[in-house]
Amino acid sequence: MRPNIDITHTLGGRIKDYAEANDLDLSEAYTEVLEAGLDVLTE
Repeated sequence: MRPNIDITHTLGGRIKDYAEANDLDLSEAYTEVLEAGLDVLTE
């Protein structure tokens, strides 16, 4: 289940840019970014 959250257009654009640069769809890009962020926060 995905949370319904509001993000800024700037942040959404950065995720879209990341997805395009790494040949990912948006869902994959959000997953990678969230996992990487959680890894950093929980170290």
